Amino acid sequence: MKSLLLFLLLPFSIFGQSTFLFVGTYTEGKPDNGIFVFEFNTKTGTAKQVSTGKDLTNPSFLTLSPNGQFLYSCTDTKLPKHGNVTAFKIDSTNGNISFINKQSAMGENPVYVSVNKLSNIIINANYTEGNISVYKTNADGSVNTACQTIQFTDSSIVKNRQDKSHIHSAVFSQDNNYVFFTDLGADKIRVFEFNANDEKPLTEKKEWNVNTVPGSGPRHLTFHPNGKFAYCIEELSGTVSAYSYKNGKLDSIQRTNSYATIQDAYSCSDIHISPDGLFLYASNRGENTISIFSIDINTGKLKRIANQSTFGEHPRSFLIENSGKFLLVANAGSDNIVVFKRDIKTGLLTKAKDEISVPRPSCLKMQKYGN
Repeated sequence: MKSLLLFLLLPFSIFGQSTFLFVGTYTEGKPDNGIFVFEFNTKTGTAKQVSTGKDLTNPSFLTLSPNGQFLYSCTDTKLPKHGNVTAFKIDSTNGNISFINKQSAMGENPVYVSVNKLSNIIINANYTEGNISVYKTNADGSVNTACQTIQFTDSSIVKNRQDKSHIHSAVFSQDNNYVFFTDLGADKIRVFEFNANDEKPLTEKKEWNVNTVPGSGPRHLTFHPNGKFAYCIEELSGTVSAYSYKNGKLDSIQRTNSYATIQDAYSCSDIHISPDGLFLYASNRGENTISIFSIDINTGKLKRIANQSTFGEHPRSFLIENSGKFLLVANAGSDNIVVFKRDIKTGLLTKAKDEISVPRPSCLKMQKYGN
């Protein structure tokens, strides 16, 4: 009986299975331990820190290669100089990350990096510069110098926020044939064809660009698992827009409020869909909530059913664990990551007992390794 009990108490990693939580942070513009890695227990919702990335300045956004071998980060963000795109190798047995190399982001304040399905192309969005840059990678995960850079010059109606283009995300379509760029400064969703084999992989499809409501400030975009719909969180208006989607084309079907209360200024941030495609979640800074929507999978339309407190300040990023049982929120203003248990049937959230303490967390990514 004693040996059976000891067997049950052993960590999952002993049996070749582990789930790691990667946390990007703001380091107040100085080199520090900017990336934190935790082993996350998918049974209990608890986490244990296992490693950090050292001497990093503002590694504020992270993305994982689809094969799980590499971590890419926007580094040197929110500084009055060009930032960088930095590559790390992930040790899947213990969660350690090791620096590989970095390349110039080709602009100020890189805020979003995406990797294609083959893990051989990286696309970066520079918010302050208002441009995008494309990189080809090598088998060892290292990043080559940019093979393509595209500058945008549009603007919109909100003073101080929309004086010029501000690209806030770069999102691949599920088939990897297109990339969508949300331009907060110009109130546009920009559409590009993507071909990894071309010397310059991106080709703009201007006729398919979406002009969002003036002053809305599109920030992040996500696709429904069924591939028929896409949803955009609009930072400046506190709204979510729903679109039907087919072969690179987005058509508006709905626009709805994300906040439960009227604000003097809105500041939506992140957006994700549950693995089963039945619920959509959005984070609302200022109100400090996660809004919960049910999704009509036939029409794509949303119905807001609740706004859940994040138990912290400035919820910049969140994620839904692969099984759908947990939702984790990074509260950048209160130095905590709050774990919620998610009711798969109702979509509602219940705060777990334990929180994760991290200084100024700004981005969360999770990867399962092993059987």
